[in-house]
Amino acid sequence: MDYQTILVKEENAVGYLTFNRPKQLNSFNETMHKEVAGVLKSWSDNQQIRAVVISAEGRGFCAGQDLNDRVVDPNADAPDLGLSIEKYYNPLIKMITQMPKPVICAVNGVAAGAGANIALACDIVIAAKSASFIQAFCRLGLVPDSGGTWFLPRLVGRARAMGLAMLGDKISAEQAMNLGMIWQVCEDAELQEQTKQMAQHLAVQPTYGLSLIKKAINSAAHNTLDEQLVLERDLQRMAGRSEDYREGVQAFMQKRTPQYKGC
Repeated sequence: MDYQTILVKEENAVGYLTFNRPKQLNSFNETMHKEVAGVLKSWSDNQQIRAVVISAEGRGFCAGQDLNDRVVDPNADAPDLGLSIEKYYNPLIKMITQMPKPVICAVNGVAAGAGANIALACDIVIAAKSASFIQAFCRLGLVPDSGGTWFLPRLVGRARAMGLAMLGDKISAEQAMNLGMIWQVCEDAELQEQTKQMAQHLAVQPTYGLSLIKKAINSAAHNTLDEQLVLERDLQRMAGRSEDYREGVQAFMQKRTPQYKGC
């Protein structure tokens, strides 16, 4: 299938989705939203795809919303930005966080506004040393969206989240890692290869169990301890009935490499 705004590749059970509007710093327009959502939905339902990588072409990861796609006419009624959030950004964040397989984000260059929060929605974020993150919403009088007000305080704490959101300062990849926003920083030239290695590693792991880990950790943010203990019990029961668990135990006993199937 031909795409206008993204590049798509499937290799070794990994789905690679690459934002491909480099001249616009990979900012989102309506076409890009539709293409990204269509690919992620198909991979969510595809048992042959066991890990997903989101990356970008050019010198930036994603500058958020393409403002040329949302021109404000000073002589017209104010636009309803909530409609755009409801129609595109919220479903995208839910699709990433509810994807029943690991989602890795490789951040090259700037990740600003919704672009930063799309990265934070992913399960594991690897950034090039030259990458940076900006909660740019405050510069336009807007509120962090795409889950920004949910992810930030949970990742870095209330005080730092408030500073990042209200000041809109650019922070480096290493600062983001030290704050707990992302997992790893690597040399720019190594970003693609390290991301590929991690994705291929995850794709041969017991990915059904990984999907349950993802569900448990995402649920912990709003559960009480008692609720989380019940959830852990229920998910462990499901994991223990999986073919991956059976294969893992048998491989351990037989001293061989397990062959997981993600079920």
